[in-house]
Amino acid sequence: MKKCYVFLILLISIFVSCKQKIEKTKSSVADISESIYASGTIKSKDQYLAFATVNGIIDNILVSEGDTVKVGTPILSISNEAQRLGKENAELAARFSDFNVNQDKLKEAKLFIDLALNKLKNDSALYFRQVALWQQQVGSKVELEQRDLNYQNAKTAYFSANVKYQDLKRQLDFTSSQSKKNLLISSKLERDYTLKSEIDGVVYELLKAKGEQVGLQTPLAVIGNCQHFILEMQVDEYDIFKIQKGLKVLVTMDSYKGKVFEAYVSKIYPFMNERSKTFLVEAEFEQRPKVLYPNVTFEANIILQTKPQAILIPRNYLLNDSIVIKSNGEKVIVKTGLKDYQKIEIISGINADEELLKPTE
Repeated sequence: MKKCYVFLILLISIFVSCKQKIEKTKSSVADISESIYASGTIKSKDQYLAFATVNGIIDNILVSEGDTVKVGTPILSISNEAQRLGKENAELAARFSDFNVNQDKLKEAKLFIDLALNKLKNDSALYFRQVALWQQQVGSKVELEQRDLNYQNAKTAYFSANVKYQDLKRQLDFTSSQSKKNLLISSKLERDYTLKSEIDGVVYELLKAKGEQVGLQTPLAVIGNCQHFILEMQVDEYDIFKIQKGLKVLVTMDSYKGKVFEAYVSKIYPFMNERSKTFLVEAEFEQRPKVLYPNVTFEANIILQTKPQAILIPRNYLLNDSIVIKSNGEKVIVKTGLKDYQKIEIISGINADEELLKPTE
């Protein structure tokens, strides 16, 4: 009898213990938002990787990581002796071939034209005088033919002098222009040996050190805008069609624990990453944190719609996605609406401030 009594007490204790473990809650009225979760990294606007476009050895690094730069600010220089000598050679050729420097050659050619013209005038006068004498039966035919031959030779010489002058002028002009172009090309190549910033921004990282050998397309530095940042998010292909430009984005970062920053969708890239099955979506801060750096990770909720004053219950109090259990044990079918990661909206089936039991597993 005593054993039965102890057993009965034990059963009652277990029953009371189980009953005490049943969790309860009340439906509440609050705002709820439907959102899409996304994660990503922060990038500096206009951030780019600067590459070497020539071969050589880094001769000098002109900035430090974290320095502010303007468009055209030299970042580093690359040494190449062959290119330096090539430019000097191009400068020599340009000076030697300069059109203005070679004016004496044109003057000399012009003198030959003048001499040829004077000879032509002289031979022309002698020829026509001989023709007049021949008509008066004075002189011999041999003299007339000789005057004619001299006159024809003088015309040919004058024509040839003009042709040579024009040809020399074109040649000097071509050589001068070509040497100047070669100098421009050489100067451009020399400028390629100095890496310059393409934007106003900050040098975030230098990837090579002084004395290192670099080649074509060797990455040298990371440069970006320090005042404007972009949030790059990866959105699943099943959610991408819900995303529109201008949607509100709530952003949290480990760097700013407990704080939520507001942003908006600014760009949707219309090409899916086949490996991750995601689309790249960009957002911009409404008001960014005071201090921010590229490659900081974040989590975001892209707000699709918000409903104020909705009847809400915890999602884990919903059974089979459509049933709730009242405090008296009655099971009620409800119609649900918006939901987030913790709460779900009840459109019909229960009222606000209704006590519910948590379904047992």
